[in-house]
Amino acid sequence: MPIYEYECQDCGEQFEKLVRMTTPDDEVECPQCGVLHSKRLVSLMASMGRGAATNGAVCAPSGGG
Repeated sequence: MPIYEYECQDCGEQFEKLVRMTTPDDEVECPQCGVLHSKRLVSLMASMGRGAATNGAVCAPSGGG
């Protein structure tokens, strides 16, 4: 399950929540005021890693041939 960023449409609180991808926004409760009136925000994703994988290279197992 991914972590999404939300903003409460009532109190303006921004928060993160671990929810299923199919969970509608109106089922996500605001931790500040408890209202089910949240909107999913667009956020950036950061990828942390080491070596060649951090510059976009894809590593695959070597096959015989």
